[in-house]
Amino acid sequence: MTAAENVCYTLINVPMDSEPPSEISLKNDLGNLPHFISPLEKGDVKLKTEALKKVIIMILNGEKLPGLLMTIIRFVLPLQDHTIKKLLLVFWEIVPKTTPDGRLLQEMILVCDAYRKDLQHPNEFIRGSTLRFLCKLKEAELLEPLMPAIRACLEHRHSYVRRNAVLAIYTIYRNFEHLIPDAPELIHDFLVNEKDASCKRNAFMMLIHADQDRALDYLSTCIDQVQTFGDILQLVIVELIYKVCHANPSERARFIRCIYNLLQSSSPAVKYEAAGTLVTLSSAPTAIKAAAQCYIDLIIKESDNNVKLIVLDRLIELKEHPSHERVLQDLVMDILRVLSTPDLEVRKKTLQLALDLVSSRNVEELVIVLKKEVIKTNNVTEHEDTDKYRQLLVRTLHSCSVRFPDMAANVIPVLMEFLSDNNEAAAADVLEFVREAIQRFDNLRPLIVEKMLEVFHAIKSVKIYRGALWILGEYCSTKEDIQSVMTEVRRSLGEIPIVESEIKKEAGELKPEEEVSVGPAQKLVTEMGTYATQSALSSSRPAKKEEDRPPLRGFLLDGDFFVAASLATTLTKIALRYVSLVQEKKKQNSFNAEAMLLMATILHLGKSSLPKKPITDDDVDRISLCLKVLSECSPLMNDIFNKECRQSLSHMLSAKLEEEKLSQKKESEKRNVTIQPDDPISFMQLTAKNEMSSKEDQFQLSLLAAMGNTQRKEAADPLASKLNKVTQLTGFSDPVYAEAYVHVNQYDIVLDVLVVNQTSDTLQNCTLELATLGDLKLVEKPSPLTLAPHDFANIKANVKVASTENGIIFGNVVYDVSGAASDRNCVVLSDIHIDIMDYIQPASCTDAEFRQMWAEFEWENKVTVNTNIIDLNEYLQHILKSTNMKCLTPEKALSGYCGFMAANLYARSIFGEDALANVSIEKPIHLGPEAPVTGHIRIRAKSQGMALSLGDKINLSQKKTSL
Repeated sequence: MTAAENVCYTLINVPMDSEPPSEISLKNDLGNLPHFISPLEKGDVKLKTEALKKVIIMILNGEKLPGLLMTIIRFVLPLQDHTIKKLLLVFWEIVPKTTPDGRLLQEMILVCDAYRKDLQHPNEFIRGSTLRFLCKLKEAELLEPLMPAIRACLEHRHSYVRRNAVLAIYTIYRNFEHLIPDAPELIHDFLVNEKDASCKRNAFMMLIHADQDRALDYLSTCIDQVQTFGDILQLVIVELIYKVCHANPSERARFIRCIYNLLQSSSPAVKYEAAGTLVTLSSAPTAIKAAAQCYIDLIIKESDNNVKLIVLDRLIELKEHPSHERVLQDLVMDILRVLSTPDLEVRKKTLQLALDLVSSRNVEELVIVLKKEVIKTNNVTEHEDTDKYRQLLVRTLHSCSVRFPDMAANVIPVLMEFLSDNNEAAAADVLEFVREAIQRFDNLRPLIVEKMLEVFHAIKSVKIYRGALWILGEYCSTKEDIQSVMTEVRRSLGEIPIVESEIKKEAGELKPEEEVSVGPAQKLVTEMGTYATQSALSSSRPAKKEEDRPPLRGFLLDGDFFVAASLATTLTKIALRYVSLVQEKKKQNSFNAEAMLLMATILHLGKSSLPKKPITDDDVDRISLCLKVLSECSPLMNDIFNKECRQSLSHMLSAKLEEEKLSQKKESEKRNVTIQPDDPISFMQLTAKNEMSSKEDQFQLSLLAAMGNTQRKEAADPLASKLNKVTQLTGFSDPVYAEAYVHVNQYDIVLDVLVVNQTSDTLQNCTLELATLGDLKLVEKPSPLTLAPHDFANIKANVKVASTENGIIFGNVVYDVSGAASDRNCVVLSDIHIDIMDYIQPASCTDAEFRQMWAEFEWENKVTVNTNIIDLNEYLQHILKSTNMKCLTPEKALSGYCGFMAANLYARSIFGEDALANVSIEKPIHLGPEAPVTGHIRIRAKSQGMALSLGDKINLSQKKTSL
């Protein structure tokens, strides 16, 4: 067995700044060991302690110190100092106890006698720590003389000694059953009479693994008192019940009542495990309801957000089962109690779960709760996540109203109040919802228009103002509503003509000209993937003057004339509609003239020097077009303005709804277990025990997940198996051959390096030296080892990962050849490249969020398309597969063929970093049908490493490899 295969029990922390003794000084010092023998023989306790610590560290570093054994036995072992005794336990654990041919060293008999005395020591700490040490011994000859003393410790007055005695008996029974064949019977009797919770837990744990029948017998005798036990014992009982029922389903009825009782335990850990076990043992609605109720109570009562998220995930897993979903639907109101948690992530998951479970039976109650939550957010402004939470609530209510149209009438009046909210994102969500509702639900149009007119003057954001104008222009169909819109517009615009009134105001105040500063231009991406430039202007005008202005007038004087173009379209629509509703020519002309006057005064203002920014040519063209349409009033223009616009919206909403239905259908198909006509039916009562045991053990799976050893399902392609992750580090002709298996966990990388000695010499102090480049950090240096001729060993190294960027691990293997006088030999290893794709996962976000992030992220990487793929759609799918990104552009927008394509992609790393990409590609038709795709991919990210790494990945994988 090589040094690397020995199981390590004790980890010694050596300070990084402490230099190990050099090889020459060690050889000099260890000739007659004067450096250590003097303090070990003659020094005081403090000197002996320090010397012993150095000896332990040197042995751990691979040094063999055979001459020290008798010195330590003679001068250190008899000492009664507790620190010395503790260090000696570590020393005896790591020191070689056998000769090269495998026989026990003679000196160990003396050590054995010393530990027999320690097991009878009056101090309980020394007894207990000695018993813990015995758990680590693997030599039966050393343990045999100590067995009577270990048995006697079971009756010690102190619980610390008794519980360690149980552990010692368990490990000795497991490793050397012949030394204590009656251990299960002994521990069973001990368990019956024991009162201490920790001792009972250890004893019961031993019976579970050593003699399950005895453990079940004991549980049967006290099954009614399980609720009174300590939580550590209850956890072990839950594990036993799970294992027994997993292996033998006929035992379920016997223990399921016990699990039900444990759901009422005072310990959150017991409740969580009991609920998880109950779900695996029974799929009865009452059992699922009890487990779900238990999970909900845990989420509400536990203060740790991580616990809340873990338990929420368990509830979401329950929902995935079709039969369990019906039970959970009755608990929606209980689930909503979790919204009292201030954490945004918990609230997000809770709302999504509630939305998935909502049905026609409980939608009304759900909407009432959500409306209350929305009103609460209006009164609370101090928390930074309040605005985001309000957005989540608005989106949830939006989804409820779309799925259950009857609810829209209750929801709309409450949400309309938020159009005047300072948070533009929440108001934009409300506006989107209102636009969809007014188009879908004809009966609600009067109500929505009425509420819109009420809040119109209070809207603070220009973007929301534009949207509100469009809705009013599109859906005001009565004469009274049209007049109300015109009144509100006049009220919002203030005194006209604007230029003259502003000049009069300026002349009255005679203020000096204010300075206007232009902020740095910001690049935004449009829907076609092209850039638009947005500048931020700041002014030093007095605040009082700003407040006095009506909202629309303020927007125009700030230079935002896009809202003027929107107003012109709205005025044109309502004027054309007014003409069709009112027969009197005088009134028709009067209304048209008023609309045209408003447009003309805005044009005049745009051309003057009063606004902070002059009007753009596009806005001038739009307003001029609207003036022309109103002056001519042709039927064609009437159709375009009053019918075609609404049809476009209708098409867009129906396409969106179709897409949502398609994704829901795919989701439900995933969840539904399809059974083929000729599949065999499995009856639980007729299933053999060995078939039952083949199912996954939840306890084992959770343990593996905690250790980072989750067994991922390998793809059908053999290239995707473990062999694909093996990297050759040295050549076959090198004296030391090395290869590494790179195992990527969530936040760390485990390198399992196989080192093979290909020479006929013994290699001493063979050390794997590693270094990292990028955001990687080596956790600990691998220990040196000795390799016999043609021997091999596995060395494991842990590397911590802090962010998503391409990292490189490089290094070498250094070693001494036994008996050679030359310097240390060195074999340089090939670099190991860590793939960024292990940390990137596809994610979704709205168009607005995408644009906002695109504007905020400062690192951009532009990649030129260089590929052999000739089809646009095929290239996009290839990029999506290579980069793990998700395409946000709807499939309908990408369908068809027009020679070019623009798509937005999005992904998020496990560290919470966002990555955006915009693909703009075209097919150069003039070069023939076989010409490859050309164009650019622009990547944006918050960090430079993410943008560069993703660009490198795209560059490497652009070309399709021919199989």
